[in-house]
Amino acid sequence: MELLRNKVISEGIVLPGNVLKVDSFLNHQMDPVLMQEIGREFRRRFADAGVTRVLTIESSGIAPGIMTALEIGVPLIFARKQKSLTLTEDIFVETAYSYTKQQSNDITVSKKFIHPGDRVLVIDDFLANGEAAFALARIVQQAGAEVAGIGIVIEKSFQPGAALLTGEGYRLESLVRIAGLADGEVQFADD
Repeated sequence: MELLRNKVISEGIVLPGNVLKVDSFLNHQMDPVLMQEIGREFRRRFADAGVTRVLTIESSGIAPGIMTALEIGVPLIFARKQKSLTLTEDIFVETAYSYTKQQSNDITVSKKFIHPGDRVLVIDDFLANGEAAFALARIVQQAGAEVAGIGIVIEKSFQPGAALLTGEGYRLESLVRIAGLADGEVQFADD
């Protein structure tokens, strides 16, 4: 996806520890035109998947998730990381480790939003080790639903997440794949 790739080149900042900072367009300030194009691209890539719901994790996945759900014409569900006074029972709970934040979070989704027979498209902003995507997939499976696919905005191909997810049989579509972040430069996997 050329628009996303150009944003990574022009606005992405490589930080120590193999971290790519994209807060100017993806996960703090968001570029709505880019988000709309991301939604369209995921709709195109998963047009044959029979998606009935989109599932993401708060908060960075919400913008690409909502635009994907809008384009497909299905609801968006987001897994909460924070405890809620209104979400205490009849919930699915899984633990996900955040590579960027270096902490584990229990994520929750109300059981009333995912049903047996649903075909759920998981959307997330980044894929490094695959922890968030696996946790979301486990929630889908707890519900008796099926993971229709996993859509990732930016994949770090040099970390094990993509290989682990595809090794488990998940359909994975990443809009941009990064092969490395050496010397403050982004190396794309398709170069």
